[in-house]
Amino acid sequence: MAIDSSKKRYYRKNVDFFKFVEKLKLWPSRSGTLHGIKSMTIRGNRAEIITHCNESFQIYNSKNSRAARCLRNKLFFKACGTCKIPQWKLEKYSSTFVNQNYGSRL
Repeated sequence: MAIDSSKKRYYRKNVDFFKFVEKLKLWPSRSGTLHGIKSMTIRGNRAEIITHCNESFQIYNSKNSRAARCLRNKLFFKACGTCKIPQWKLEKYSSTFVNQNYGSRL
């Protein structure tokens, strides 16, 4: 299945942060490494993310957090080698835009 990387995808900026993370299935760590998400368990205002490299992150439902800004602005240095994120997924992520007034509400 070939994905057209030139197709632009738009998501709304003010959607629920957990829904946005579940849709992308990617998580930027503090070191700037982009991880693939294996599972995500939501518990109220917090969620536990387990990546494909078996790292565990506790996240809060905050649209203004460091990770939310990194996901919206596509700020990362490298993809995790252990998670083995496919190239098509990185291309799809790079062609995704977050807009205030236009896009899917998830």
